[in-house]
Amino acid sequence: MSSASQHQRAEQLSVIAFLTMVVALGPISTDLYLPSLPSIGLDLGTDTAGVQLTLSVFLIGFAVSQLIYGPLSDRYGRRPVLLAALIIYLAATLACGLATSIEWLVGARFVQALGACAGPVVGRAVVRDVFGRDRSARVLSYMALAMALAPAIGPIIGGYLETGFGWRMNFAALGVFGIISLVGIWALLPETNSTPNMSATQPGKLLSNYLLLARNPLYMGYVFLSTFSYAGIFSFISGSAFVLINIIGLSPSDYGLCFAAVVIGYMIGTFASGRFTRYLGINRMIFFGTLFLCAGGFSGLALSLYGELSIASIVLPTTLFLIGTGLTMPNAMAGAIGPFPQMAGTASAFMGFTQMTVAAAVGIAVGHNSSDGSLGMMAALALVSVAAFLSFILMVHPRAKRAEARQAALSES
Repeated sequence: MSSASQHQRAEQLSVIAFLTMVVALGPISTDLYLPSLPSIGLDLGTDTAGVQLTLSVFLIGFAVSQLIYGPLSDRYGRRPVLLAALIIYLAATLACGLATSIEWLVGARFVQALGACAGPVVGRAVVRDVFGRDRSARVLSYMALAMALAPAIGPIIGGYLETGFGWRMNFAALGVFGIISLVGIWALLPETNSTPNMSATQPGKLLSNYLLLARNPLYMGYVFLSTFSYAGIFSFISGSAFVLINIIGLSPSDYGLCFAAVVIGYMIGTFASGRFTRYLGINRMIFFGTLFLCAGGFSGLALSLYGELSIASIVLPTTLFLIGTGLTMPNAMAGAIGPFPQMAGTASAFMGFTQMTVAAAVGIAVGHNSSDGSLGMMAALALVSVAAFLSFILMVHPRAKRAEARQAALSES
């Protein structure tokens, strides 16, 4: 390999590394402070549902603003949109750390989400710009594997920061993460949108693009797969701290270790996805992923109904579910965005909006039922696993089969 190609590859890997960081802004912003949720409630004088609102409102802000960032990046480019969003994120993170009431913290978390959400929307679009449809599935899988370090390490770090310094230090750590991301993107990311869509932000065109996506059954099937997979993750995020810390009695640092153990399942799934998708194809990988989702969801529900509440009865089924998530989500994202190169940002944004809106609703439901032990959390896992399986069987599989048949007929002719 020549020195020029080695240099180009090194630059490409550096860009992917910083893209992974900005895509991880959402997960790290939810997972780092999870061990602090009970103490935030005590310090700011609110109940479990009030503290859980800081999670759900983050997802609501994440969902709504994606509808804006996607078209903006299609029209004005990926780089300037990412830089502006990171500045918003840093300002809101400072406000979170200074909050003196739950209302203040909830409001600051909403604004923080407005900045964080540009990472996954624009980051996925950049991957689509650079690698195309087929290679993007593999790159997104490996990015998801690397990104899984955020929720794996985040609660562990957050648990120790909570124990040693209190909950506000978690937001200081998020600020440092945001600064590193901003500097890296500013220094290394070139503009990848070589053909800006000049009409992408026009209201009429914007509405017609979203309607075009919503009327595409195959696209929506992939969106639902990604949505229900993520909703299961968020049901665990919403309920696990209160169940494991308040009911079972773990310390914040031990809770972080349990959370990291669950994330290992996600890392296994994303590694397998990156390794085998090019041989088996995205739809076979999704099928295997939905089987793992159902195995985790229903085993967890059965243990909640008929077993004894324990760390194992929560961690083991959720780990199975997250293996399925790692197999399903990257491939569903690639399948959804791939056919729309001229509106990759818009397609990514609509998918993210649907994903986060459903996850926020699931999180609110789980938050209001956390006092019942693990039943509400595991019932949510079972329900979304069935919904994901049905999305594949009814929407994706038959249409993907017909598309493959048409492609084979064209090749033979």
